[in-house]
Amino acid sequence: MDSKRVRQQFKRIGRFRILVMGRANAGKTTILQQVCNTTNLPEIFDGEGNKVCIVGLNNPCQRGHHNIRDELVFQSNQDFVFHDSCGFEAGSEVEFERMKEFVMKCASTTKLNKRIHAIWFCIPMDMHERLITAVEERFFNQCDMGSVPVVVLLTKADTLNLLAIEKLKDKGYNMREAKERAGDLEKQLLIDLQEHVKDHLQQCTFKPKTYVSLERMNEEENHDQCKKLIMCTADALDDDSLQRLLISTQKINLTLNITYALERQV
Repeated sequence: MDSKRVRQQFKRIGRFRILVMGRANAGKTTILQQVCNTTNLPEIFDGEGNKVCIVGLNNPCQRGHHNIRDELVFQSNQDFVFHDSCGFEAGSEVEFERMKEFVMKCASTTKLNKRIHAIWFCIPMDMHERLITAVEERFFNQCDMGSVPVVVLLTKADTLNLLAIEKLKDKGYNMREAKERAGDLEKQLLIDLQEHVKDHLQQCTFKPKTYVSLERMNEEENHDQCKKLIMCTADALDDDSLQRLLISTQKINLTLNITYALERQV
């Protein structure tokens, strides 16, 4: 697609819109902050563009007190619009049906600037004993996302290091020895847990498009992990103009833009 047509398509689509899903403490906010290169919290707008509030601890509109239709926008990168699944994972039937209606409507709308372009579904690895809940499985069995790709984010993968250490201590190693040996076991634990998640979700009616593990997202300027997430999402998109739009959101990451351009020329 030539540059003129790309610009025209960008104008029609508007901003890249992502629905972020996952239970509480799955690392969703931290991931969005990293992607948008900020430590600030987002402003919240309703579907008509009216500001609802700025999420903050000292603000009457507290974190989580908004609905799935609200648009979360970071001032540091306004090329993204995020939506939060807002608690359906807790098991509320009302929230689940509201989420389901929103997903199916925004996946099929003819209004390109209102369409969800991708879904990031966060599954935290620090909850390895209960990786997939019944209501999360229900999402993959009942919610038809159409052509919208669902990318499963295996978050907090670095917490598996502690699990690896504990397993090695259980085998008789002292703390120093366990720490020295934990790296290899940590990698194997991640592989095993990822395969478990894949095997489970691939049996569902509406399967995820791809999977990506993320670690150390609470560290400042973790560009390597952001690059991995953005490239994985771009590869999951079927539309070339959407791929270009997503990559263009990463203005500060020149390497990512160059990498994407070169790979598409091969």
